[in-house]
This record gives sequence, structure tokens and C-alpha cells, in this order.
Amino acid sequence: MGHQRPNTRSKGKRNRTDDCADVAAEIYRNVLSTRQVTKDDVNQLYMIWKPACQGCRVNNKDNPNCFCGLIPPQNGNRKSGLWQKTSEVVNALGSDPSDDCRASPETPAGLTNLGATCYANSILQCLYMNKSFREGVFSIEPDVLKQQPVLDQLARLFAKLHLYKMAFVDSAPFIQTLELDNGVQQDSHEFLTLLFSLLEQCLSRSSVLKARTIVQDLFRGGVSHVTRCSKCGNESEASSKIEDFYELELNVKGLKSLDDSLDDYLSVEELQGDNQYYCDSCATRVDATRSIKLRSLPAVLNFQLKRCIFLPNTTTRKKISSAFCFPEELNMTRRISEHFQSELIYDLSAILIHKGSAANSGHYVAHIKNENTQQWWEFDDEHVSNLGCQPFGKGSSHSAVKPSQTVQLDHSSSDVIIENGNGPDAGEREASKTDVTEVKTFSSCDAYMLMYVLRRPKNCDKMPIDSSGYIAEKEACTSSEVESHLPPHLYEEVEKLNDSYVDSCEQYKMKKESEVNCLTERRLEVRSILSKAAVQSPEEFYFWISMDWLRQWADNIVPSIIDNSSIQCIHGKVPVSKIGSMKRLSSEAWTMLFSKYGGGPVLAKDDYCIDCLFREAQSMALADNYRDRRTLMKELAEAALAGDCVDEKLYYISKPWLQQWLRRKNVDSPCEADAGPTASIRCPHGQLMPQQASGARRVLIPETLWNFTREIAMAVKPDDSVGCSTFFSDSEPCTQCSIQLSEVACFEDTLREFKLKQRHSHEKLAMGKAIPILPGIRYYLLPSSWLSKWKSYSNASGKSAPAELETLNDVIGFLICEKHSRLLERPPDLACKRGSILQKSPATDTLTIITDNDWKLFCEDWGGTEAKGITAEIDCLGNDFLGFSEDMEIFEEHMNLNDETIVGPESRKFIIKISPEVCEECIAERKSCELKRKLNYSDEDICVCFVRGKEPPKSVLEASVNSLEPNRRTSKRSRKTAFGNSVKLNVSGSTSVYQLKMMIWEAFGIIKENQVLHKGSLVIDGESACLADLNIFPGDVLWVTDSEIHEHRDIADELSSQKMEERKTEEGFRGTLLSSSLSSQFVSEASACPN
Repeated sequence: MGHQRPNTRSKGKRNRTDDCADVAAEIYRNVLSTRQVTKDDVNQLYMIWKPACQGCRVNNKDNPNCFCGLIPPQNGNRKSGLWQKTSEVVNALGSDPSDDCRASPETPAGLTNLGATCYANSILQCLYMNKSFREGVFSIEPDVLKQQPVLDQLARLFAKLHLYKMAFVDSAPFIQTLELDNGVQQDSHEFLTLLFSLLEQCLSRSSVLKARTIVQDLFRGGVSHVTRCSKCGNESEASSKIEDFYELELNVKGLKSLDDSLDDYLSVEELQGDNQYYCDSCATRVDATRSIKLRSLPAVLNFQLKRCIFLPNTTTRKKISSAFCFPEELNMTRRISEHFQSELIYDLSAILIHKGSAANSGHYVAHIKNENTQQWWEFDDEHVSNLGCQPFGKGSSHSAVKPSQTVQLDHSSSDVIIENGNGPDAGEREASKTDVTEVKTFSSCDAYMLMYVLRRPKNCDKMPIDSSGYIAEKEACTSSEVESHLPPHLYEEVEKLNDSYVDSCEQYKMKKESEVNCLTERRLEVRSILSKAAVQSPEEFYFWISMDWLRQWADNIVPSIIDNSSIQCIHGKVPVSKIGSMKRLSSEAWTMLFSKYGGGPVLAKDDYCIDCLFREAQSMALADNYRDRRTLMKELAEAALAGDCVDEKLYYISKPWLQQWLRRKNVDSPCEADAGPTASIRCPHGQLMPQQASGARRVLIPETLWNFTREIAMAVKPDDSVGCSTFFSDSEPCTQCSIQLSEVACFEDTLREFKLKQRHSHEKLAMGKAIPILPGIRYYLLPSSWLSKWKSYSNASGKSAPAELETLNDVIGFLICEKHSRLLERPPDLACKRGSILQKSPATDTLTIITDNDWKLFCEDWGGTEAKGITAEIDCLGNDFLGFSEDMEIFEEHMNLNDETIVGPESRKFIIKISPEVCEECIAERKSCELKRKLNYSDEDICVCFVRGKEPPKSVLEASVNSLEPNRRTSKRSRKTAFGNSVKLNVSGSTSVYQLKMMIWEAFGIIKENQVLHKGSLVIDGESACLADLNIFPGDVLWVTDSEIHEHRDIADELSSQKMEERKTEEGFRGTLLSSSLSSQFVSEASACPN
């Protein structure tokens, strides 16, 4: 026969304990009969005979030799404790300071974002990475730094960016010095402009030329606005004025490249017609030209790309996200009006990028080239990434960046030709006769500012800025060079910060090593001891140990001392009842544990408790005896419930109690539910409760069964004599309780007769049938709400009391106003149907018409006075009416008779007479208050349906029209109708139409300018009114169409604009040191300080 594969389906599962329980029961019987305990009995009862477990998935409580499941497998882990992943334990120590270490001295440092300060971080990085500007800041005298907090914090910030060993620097001190709001996003261009102005004022206190004029020397250029007469050729006087500029603002809309934008900026405007220029030389208005002339260019040329434009139709700003090309090097020689012997070649040094589609929000990052290494870096707040030799990185996947293009630049003619297929044909290109180099062109949809640095000519000793600035050699900075650039006090300050940072890294490293070593040692200890825990032979000495302590010792990193108190009996030994809560530990494993952790008590091999074992045997014998007796009693109980009682003395017992007692299974001893067998059949007077009382069902049982049930009940609750009251079979029910039950039954019979009389006396009202109304007969009006309660009361089959209804005098009194003694409700509408005059809508009317006979009977039964009734009479037009009355005409055209044919009386005109007359003044006042209350709602839902087309579906229009009537009852069919593309919006009475349109925009994607909102056939105009002003109630159905007039835009633009307005960002930098008034004041105060 072949090898049979072992059965593993039961691996890891606990063995059935039935056999073990039977063996234990037999041992307990022998111990109880012989009063002796043998060694084999101890081995069986304490399960010492069971072999050491090797492969169960969970720890087996039935085997004291099983140590499985206490620890995970070799490569396993747990969610917490000693066996948690080492990485998670290390993470609990906090962040590793060394993770924030700068990768290398050549890697620039980032700046922390304090909330919405990315605009400032990007500009500060552009300024710092300019070597000439950085060295100019470092050359400021210490005395000036002390007097000028802005310069002092800027120098400290640059020093940290220069030497700090952390990968990012905290920008908070500088931002706080400028008093900027961390949570408000600002425009980077505006920030740079105001910062230059503030720095110029602060630097004017410096006596170092290089520092005092560093902003002007690097960033200031000159421009003139020239107006030339086309007739005489003379220029205006203002044309000779040169204005300073620190950046050139270029249009982007409709333009594809920087060259196109410069052409647009320097383009010539023709002044003709009504726009003619008055020439002083010609002494008349003449045609002229106007243009901008670049008079001088700075060493650092900034181009501000005007990507944000104002939309007059929506009064909002929009960002232009079209692609824009710009070259790696830019020849500005032909752009400047003055003649230069040398060429003005600029190299791209920085790109400020604005990410996001909204104009008033988004995120700023900067791509900057290191002048020494020619490497490009991306500065994204704290994160700095190397981009290599390309400003957008090699093989960049940035969606807004297109592949670089090759451009031929002729240094003599400055003609730029893009070789990407968009320029002239190859046959039309003329080869340059002079030095021609290939220039890369880049394209971006988010470039917001471009920074170009003037290239130093090969043979030129003079530059627009001094020789200590930009023309410095582009060599890597050595440490000695860095030290010489930094002022001593800044160098020492940064070095202290570096020492502190290095110390924190070392402390974390030591703490981490200590934690990991402790973890490793504990895991080795646990695995080592558990590998020696099992007892190998029956003769080997062993110890008992608590399973609870052993589990926490194996799980916790720092365990407590040994605690065996939970497995020790009152005799100081090991009881057999605790076998599932302890383990049998080898002498070697116990010695290792006890020597290290101590504790106790020590429970060894021979410390089993004989007294507890005998007590357990006695308990088992009692349980066997109880089960046997209960089996016999169950037969008697079943016979008693079946009515087959033996012919002996009988007792009453609660029938539900006995039924529940029979349902209980596997009971070894009396339980809490066995108490009170006669509690429910004992009345408050201590006698037998009448059987017709609620919960007093009972059954007769024989004396044998009664003695058993009383015995177990007293065993559970010895002091409960009430629950075990004895009632013999001849016990009489309580007389008092019987009388009370008879009175209740009599009252219920009377109540049933009264209700039956009510239904017979007012048959039509009880059945909800309409009452035909005849002219010339007196009728009465009753509140419909009272009649509805009366109908429910009369038709109820339960034991409801008549006190639920108010008396008629009280009800009528509520309908009369105290001021004028007139009726506070209008009479119901009438309709002619099938030749009869009927009440039109009795189900929804406030008042209901009843007959004179009904009114008289109601007054007799429900406390009414006939003379106080509200009368109503109908008569044909022309009859005379006497006394005070209100005549109300009824016309058939005013009636909604869709389902009936009008014949006979329907062609006549009727008048209804009410007494007392209606009080219009009080009704109007009450309705006004009710309307205010209904409109003062909050957090309620309305339904808005999006209709695609000019006309809405009939279901939508009907639902919208029905909502105009707040008291109108909607049919179940219309409530279930689905409106297609609809949404429920949570609104309040104070919600404005603008806010509602924003919700609709978010739900359906229809911009608010294109929304045509309706309620029924009414068009909702404007945006400032609130829903309460327009009588829009909770549950109303509105419908909206899309006019598609205005261009679609992202809702984020509107939300961001709204948010910025709420935060008053229109104030810009008002209230900060960058504002002109405060800056001037700040500088004047600083000027008053002595040098």
C-alpha cells in the first residue's frame, strides 16, 4: 500500500472534552467514596498526563503543557507590545532629527511654510540664491543690523540658509518682523515690489556702498514714455524723463513667447482722430506715436508675467493658463534705446511658478539656478529637489511644462527662430553670417515671474554694478570663503544652532539604539525561556505559573514581577478549578524567570490542594443529584401543564414561570431565574390574585413538585418569602381585587355602549360621509380637529378614556376672538356635485359643517351650550337676511368640479350666512404671525430640479406650483414622484439667493450667472434677497435652467475669491511693515537712533 497522507483538517483545533469530563467525573466519584486521592488521580485531574503541544494556533487552556500562541512565528509581529514591528516602536520615539539633515553643503536649504507664506518663501529663495545680493546683505555693518530689525532678520535668515545643517530653515522670525498674516495668501509680485522699497529705505543707513545700493545696483533699470509728433518729429518734454523700474510687467494673454510679450510692451501706439496729441512745436493737435523706451537695464532683469486678468462681466479675476515660451538666454541689445558697445546677453536664473487654476489662491514654487554649479533646484517650501541642468528637470513629467525647443540666436541681428515646426520653412531661413549659437527655449503654463542675470562679457572690466557684485568668479564656495562672507556674530550664532542640532541627532540615535537593543534582548529572552518551558518527563520537577502573568510577560516590553496569586486557593496551594488558568513550567525555565523577576508565591509540583479537590468532588456530586431530581420533576411539570396531575395535594404556581423553568437546559444547580415561582399570582394584599387579572395565569402542580420548586427558589433567594407564597388548590381569590376587577369590567362595558351610541347618533360623521346642505336650513360649524379626535375615540376598540376630548364650550371659545367677539376662522368652501351642495374639502378645512341634530346631541354628551354654537345658513340670491351676518357668494366658476357634470342648482348663485361674522382683522394678524414663524426656519431641505430645455416637465411644474400653497395637502402619488435630475439642499430662511446659486453650482455644475431659477412660473431674480423674502418655505420645489450665456469656469475660482474677500485680502499688505506709511514711520524712527 502507498503512503497515506495524514489528516490535517483538525490541526490547531481543540479536542472534544466530553471524554475528559467523563473521566474526571468518575475520578471525583471514587475520591468521594474512598476519601483518598492517588497520584494517578492528580495526574488526570490536573491534566499532567497531556503531552506538550507543538502546533496549535492558539494557546490551549485545557492543556497545562501548551505554550503555543504566546508569541508570533519567527518572522511574525503583532499590533502592539513586545512583538510590534521594530519600525513602529522606533516611530513611537518621535521623528528622527537626522532625517531633516541637509544632504550636502552644496544642497540648498528650504523654508518652512507657516500656513500661506509660500509666496514669501519663493521670493526670498530667489534673492538668496543671487550671490551678489546675498553678499551685499552679509556686508551690512552689525550696528546697522541692530538698528534695523528687518535687515537683521534677513541677514540671520540668509546665514542659516548658507550654513545651517538642517534641510530647512524656520522663516517665522522674518515673517513676524514684517507683521505678515500667515494665513492669508498674497501676490508674490506685490510682495517683491514692497520688499524692495522697504529694503532700500533700511539700507540707506549703511555706510558700506556695496550694501547701501545693492537693490538699485542689481534690480533697478530706467524707462521712458516717449510721445513723438508725426509732423515735426519732436518728442514731448515728458519723453526725456527716465522712470525707475525693478521689473517689467508683460502681457501674456494672446501671446505665446517672451519675445512676443517684449514686442507688445515696446510696441508703438498711433495717436490719431479723437486721440490726437497736442504738439507745442506745431501749436496744434496732430497725429503722433507713443511708445516705451528702455533707457538702461539692470544686472538682474525681472519679468512679471500678467497671468491674472479682470473679467468685467463677472467682476472676478481669472488666471490665464496658456503655455508661454521663454529662452535660456536672452539678447536685449536691440531692445534698449541707448547704443552699447557690448552685447547685453542675459541668462535665465530663476522661474517663479504659480500652481493652481484660481487667481486668488494656489501655491508658489521657485526653480532657481545655482550660479556656482549651474545646477537647477526646485524650492517648494521645506522641500528642495535637484533638477539637473534643466530648469524643469530632465524628462520632467510636469503637465505644465513642454519639451525644450532649440532656437538659433544670431548675436549680430538678434533674430530668433524657433525650430519646432511653427516658424518659417527651412527653405526660407537664412543662415547667419556671424557667430550663431543654439539656445534652448522652455514652455510653461504656470510661469509667473522670470529672472534673468546679465552675462559678464569676455573682455570688459566695467559692468552696471560694481566688481564686487555679480562679476565674481563662478567657483564653488569653500568653507573658508563662507566664513569670510558671514559677519562673525552671525557665523557664531549659526554654529551654535548646528551644535545643538548635531547633539539632538546624537541623543536620538542613542535612544533609538537603546530601544532596539532592549527589544532584541527581550525577544531573545522570551523565545529562549519558552523553548525550555515544557516539562520533558513525568518524574521531572516542575512549577505552576499563572497564565495571565505569563501572557503579559511574553507581550510586554517591560514585564512586572511574577504574580501567582490568581491561581492560589485560600489554603495557599493550587486548586484543581484553576487548571485552565495556569501552566506547568520546567524547573530550568522557572529558575530563569524567578531569578530575574522575583515575586511569587512559589507553587511547585506537590502543591496541589487536597481540600479543594474534595470540595470539587462534592460539588460535582451535588450537581449530579440536582440533574437527576430535575429530570424527575420535569416529567411532573409537563404532566401538570397538560392537566394530568396525580391524585394528591395540589398547589398553585405561576404558569409562565413553570414554562420558562422547563425551557432551561444543561442546568447543574439552581439559578437566579428559579426565584419567585408564585410572585406573579400573589396580589398586593398577600392573597391569591384573581385569574382574570393581567399576568395572573396559574396552574396546579403536585406537592412533590411544589416542594422542589420552593426548595430551589429559597436556595437562590433565602429571604424572598413573598415570591414563594404558598397557595393551596382550595385558596380563594382576593375579594378586594375581585371587586376592583368587576368595577373595571363594568366601566369598560359602559364605555363600549357610549361609543356605540356615538357612532349610531352621528353615523355620517363617524363614517366620514359628506352632509348634503340645503338652502334655508340652519347648520353648525365645528373644528375639524375636534371632530377628528372624536372619530378616533368613537371608533377605537381599546380601553380609551373619554377625558381625552375637550368640552365643546372650550373648543368654541377658542374660535372666538376676545377683542371683537367674532369668528377667527373663515367658513369652508362649498361645491355643487350631483345636484347637491356639499362641503368642498372637509378633509383639509379648518371647520366642518354639521346638522342641527348633530349639534344638539354633541352638546348633551360633550358639555356644549346650544346657544353658543356657530351657525351657517345657505340661501339663493335674492332672499332677505336679517341681523348681523357676513354674506359670501358662491359661483360655480370658482369651484373645481373636474369630475362632475353641473346640473340643476349648480347654475344658480348661493350665499352663505355666518353668525358670528368673521373677524378679518384678527385673521390677518394671525396669518402674518404664522407666516413669519414659517419663514423663520433653519437647517431645512428644499428640492431643486435641473431642467434641460425651455419648459419643465409637468410633474416638476405641478410640484413647484403646489409648493406655493403651504397648507395644501400633497397626494401620496406626487410625493413619490421622482423629478429626475434633482437634489435636496439644506437651507435656512436667511440663506441668500447667491448662496443658493452657489449650492446649485456645486450640485449641477451650472455657473451662477447662467442659472435661471424658478418657483412655479415665477422667476427668482437678483442675488441679495434671502429665501424668506421670496416666501420660499421648507419642502418647496424649485427648478433651474442653464442659459449657457457665460463661459463655464471652475467653482474654486468663485469660492476662493469669496474666501479672500471675507478675509479682507483686498487690503493687501496694509497693516504690515511693507505698507508705505508704516515703512516710512519705521525708517524715521530708526533714523532718530544714534549710530
